[in-house]
Amino acid sequence: MLRKLLNVIRRIARKIPPLRMFVKFVRSLSKNGWRATMHKVRRYLTKKRRLRRAKKLDLSRIGARQRALEEGTVFDKEILFSILVPLYNTPIPFLNEMIASVQGQTYSKWELCLADGSDAEHSEVGETVLRLIEQDARIKYRKLEKNLGISENTNACIAMATGNFIALFDHDDVLHPSALFEMMKAICEQGADMVYTDEVTFISPNIKNLTTVHYKPDYAPDTLRSNNYICHFTAFARELLDRVGGFRSEFDGSQDYDIILRLTEQAQNIVHIPKLLYFWRAHAASVAADISAKPYTLVAARRALSEHLERVGLKGTVSDSCIPSTYRIRYEIEGEPMVSIIIPSADHVDVLKQCIESVEKLSTYRNYEILIVENNSKKEETFAYYDEVCGKYDNIRLLRWEHEFNYSKINNFAVEQARGEYLLFLNNDIEIITPDWIEEMLMHAQRPDVGAVGMKLYYPDDTVQHAGVILGFGGIAEHAHKNLPRNAPGYMGRATLIQNATAVTAASMMVKTSLFRELCGFDPVLAVAFNDVDLCVRIREAGYLIVFTPYAEAYHHESKSRGSEDTPEKQARFAGEVETFHKRWGALLSKGDPYYTPNFVLHGESFEFKGEMGEDSVVPSFNEKGEL
Repeated sequence: MLRKLLNVIRRIARKIPPLRMFVKFVRSLSKNGWRATMHKVRRYLTKKRRLRRAKKLDLSRIGARQRALEEGTVFDKEILFSILVPLYNTPIPFLNEMIASVQGQTYSKWELCLADGSDAEHSEVGETVLRLIEQDARIKYRKLEKNLGISENTNACIAMATGNFIALFDHDDVLHPSALFEMMKAICEQGADMVYTDEVTFISPNIKNLTTVHYKPDYAPDTLRSNNYICHFTAFARELLDRVGGFRSEFDGSQDYDIILRLTEQAQNIVHIPKLLYFWRAHAASVAADISAKPYTLVAARRALSEHLERVGLKGTVSDSCIPSTYRIRYEIEGEPMVSIIIPSADHVDVLKQCIESVEKLSTYRNYEILIVENNSKKEETFAYYDEVCGKYDNIRLLRWEHEFNYSKINNFAVEQARGEYLLFLNNDIEIITPDWIEEMLMHAQRPDVGAVGMKLYYPDDTVQHAGVILGFGGIAEHAHKNLPRNAPGYMGRATLIQNATAVTAASMMVKTSLFRELCGFDPVLAVAFNDVDLCVRIREAGYLIVFTPYAEAYHHESKSRGSEDTPEKQARFAGEVETFHKRWGALLSKGDPYYTPNFVLHGESFEFKGEMGEDSVVPSFNEKGEL
């Protein structure tokens, strides 16, 4: 009887939005607790408020002056864009909007290549295009004898193309008028051979009814292997396409993912334009509305990733991640190299004991040593514990640093005596909760293109403490997704994905020993703050990637107020380290974090939009009805 009553309440709730939201609130409260639920409520209300404003505002209508400026710009290269659009039973309103958005481009050197696989019942598709061709010779059209599938239909578009750059465009989507102009700037000014933009999703037919605003990171290979974030709008040199080959029908459904992976393997200069230039239409049959509309796409995506790994010489297995259309790669670990875990310590035995016991009892990877670096402890119980733990575990050694505290010097000192091929810097207030945490870090650290790996850390209240580091946030650097509920996906699912970052915290960071020594380790000038960020930036400057993995997890028993500079000495020291970092990396700070975006704020909560949907972003021009 109770179950029937609950089912009735659920059915009623679905039809009454306020009641539906109340039921979701109660369910989250019972499952996630008060703090996490209120965080979700705040983010939901912020998103609703942001989208409500976006529906009312036209943020970047191109007026006559701006259009004249862009149309009058003379570039130093001759580029013809071939825009590929395979057609299949395209609704005529969608078709007209798509073509009109191309014709409205401020950069006029383009050709629109349309290969039509529509069935006989949709002959109006071809009739509509042929009428438009009479008015605009830049539109090319070919009626296919039969529908060959998305990949072969697109290959038919390629056969029509004569441009030196190829652009991919879906038959029911919309381009911003400046899309090709901005791509042309990237090609001429930055020498790009592959370009992509940010995008939004809107609910058809009202292009102002935005549901998702996707500001993307710059090119990040590990992030791309987790999901096809590049997607729309993408253009690339024709010679690049000739090198990698066309679309492959065995990957239909994820054909764009497959070709983007192949293109990025060969491209020399991939440029991201951090502007909203592509508008992805969500309707009942589109992947933009629901990935379950085309479940075969996930199978094709996993196959595309598997073949990509083979081509780049990486051994790993691909599986689905926790969010649909995102993926997890488990790389094969070669051999069983020793890992040296370095833990600086000064008293606080209860914290250190919890750390070491979590490592010893949980870790499934066993070839490691622990180096406890004792630094001026005072309590007898501390030394008693050292004797106890070193006697209990034969893989634990005690080192003594009898000078003043300097995080960089302490760890550099320990590295001189480390035996491992890999270094794992670990704070004494870390409590491991993932048994295979070492494997999850080592599988990335072993790769020749990776310099450092960081893990996902939580505060004791199950909110995120660290999910990568954002350069420039808060002035110098701050942790991504800080204070987010533990199981929350984060912006575009990024709190749950293996991805590239500019830096990771040394509270738990793995680095190749050889690379650490080559770069002369942590900088002793940065005694307390920013030494890990400085090291990661130097690692990136040396040509290596930084990887954040959410599959290695731990609690960081650090107070959220810890680190406050509450004495004149600490304040002076911190100010000096801030000055040092700015002098050294000021140019990088001014450029901004490549994996963040200039459209996000640098204070408060990370991944929050700047101003009204981004002060520097562009969105299409609408009439009062919200039509293009």
